Amino acid sequence: MHSPSEAAAVPLTNPVTNGTFCPQSRRRFVLVAAILASALGFIDGSILAIATPAIRVNLGASLAEAQWISNAYALTLSALILAGGGAGDRFGLRRAFVAGIALFILASLACALAPNAIVLIAFRALQGIGAAIMVPGSLAIIAKAYPKKERGRAIGIWAAASALTTALGPVFGGFVLSAFGDGIWRAIFAINLPLGLISIWLLLAKVPADAPTEKRSLDLGGAALATLAFGALAYGLTSMSASGEGLMAGPSIAAGVVLLAVFIVFELRQGEPMIDLSLFRVGAFAGANVATFFLYFALSANLFYLPMLLIAGWGLSTAEVGFIFLPLSASIALLSGPVGKLSDRIGPRFPIACGSLVVAFAFAGLALLTYAGIHNFWTGTFPLMGLMGLGMALVVSPLSTAIMTAVEDKDTGAASGINNAVSRIGGLIAVAAMGSLAAWVYANALDASATSGIPGFGEPAPAGLAPAIDATRLAASDAAFAAVSSVTALLCLLAAVIAWTTIPGDRLPWPRRAEDTPG
Repeated sequence: MHSPSEAAAVPLTNPVTNGTFCPQSRRRFVLVAAILASALGFIDGSILAIATPAIRVNLGASLAEAQWISNAYALTLSALILAGGGAGDRFGLRRAFVAGIALFILASLACALAPNAIVLIAFRALQGIGAAIMVPGSLAIIAKAYPKKERGRAIGIWAAASALTTALGPVFGGFVLSAFGDGIWRAIFAINLPLGLISIWLLLAKVPADAPTEKRSLDLGGAALATLAFGALAYGLTSMSASGEGLMAGPSIAAGVVLLAVFIVFELRQGEPMIDLSLFRVGAFAGANVATFFLYFALSANLFYLPMLLIAGWGLSTAEVGFIFLPLSASIALLSGPVGKLSDRIGPRFPIACGSLVVAFAFAGLALLTYAGIHNFWTGTFPLMGLMGLGMALVVSPLSTAIMTAVEDKDTGAASGINNAVSRIGGLIAVAAMGSLAAWVYANALDASATSGIPGFGEPAPAGLAPAIDATRLAASDAAFAAVSSVTALLCLLAAVIAWTTIPGDRLPWPRRAEDTPG
């Protein structure tokens, strides 16, 4: 749950000195292209959660299919992002970046035209492959285009623009969905076409080609094994929520575990592995990544299933629900700088542990709110999302610091890539596993009341549903989401404990008193 006076023009094929491939007069085009490309992924991901109920209605998608509309993208992105990042080194950043954007927007156009859920899932997987090349390329090309003394400012502009698009995307998307109806969800994917084409044009017409930096292999075997392993795990976990497919859950999960073991052995024997598993021997690095997995598992589960509850369960408009992402993005954008400075002064342990604890309280609050059947969005749910945003703002910057400082300087790029992949794998497993939990709790709540003919969890109620049956459906939906939030609150609490015990740093953010100082 993440993430901006001219020299004389230089011919695009000329080499450039001063440690960068891009002349000063062209760097702004790199920055704009990177911001637009990043916006594709951020807008696409955040608005999709708001649009999922509309997609389910429009395409007649089941809960399991809705999970895979999200997870097909997350699977290929998380499994291939490290190989995608290496493609820029092997083939040149501009070339790889353009290829990633082109594949992403072509797949987006296909998603916009998808006639049913199965086709949409297939093209979402293809979209994830494009994103696996595009996402690491956006930041890498900025770093390569700008000299060190200008790099921080450029990355800051990129980060601020990314936070803005992430914050405003769901709000805008919610208003559009409310105004134009369920079918307008296709425009969410179609809007990627003009944004992507502008980005490609800027890169090809205004930015010089950079030379490949190394000829290392891309470890496609490792990428394929990772895709199969996590795909099998996700399929098994999702099957638990799919009617008639529960028998496949056990064998699929077992196959995923075996394939994951094969992937680990394969990577250990590779000369140039996709993931340097030796880094996990460093306690602080391993601890930070476990905390990352739990936190982003919790974040992804709540941000995927909460809109379903609010829109399909409580009957709120998408325009209202679009605001739930705003506190998270705004808090990270406003507080990451000050929190980063605090982390530099006292170490990352305290802010990560404290932030994880705050997120745990927020999700526990959501669980209590929904379990009690309190349906107050602006005075209940939204303030708790604000608390969650505050907690994540305390975590994001120090977590990056913890990852980077746990390893040698030569390994910081690999460490950052691994942590990025871990966060996305956490989201992938969360959507699959928590959907099954929600479906099970929902079904049990309905069985207890001996009712039938009620829509599944996250499906809007049909017109004319009897008030008594609608009340039962709503109570079951609340119970299902309360279970999800309870589990994720415990995971955030566990992340706080892991951060406190494994990540270095002063235990308290304030100076010691003189009498506490030895000697």
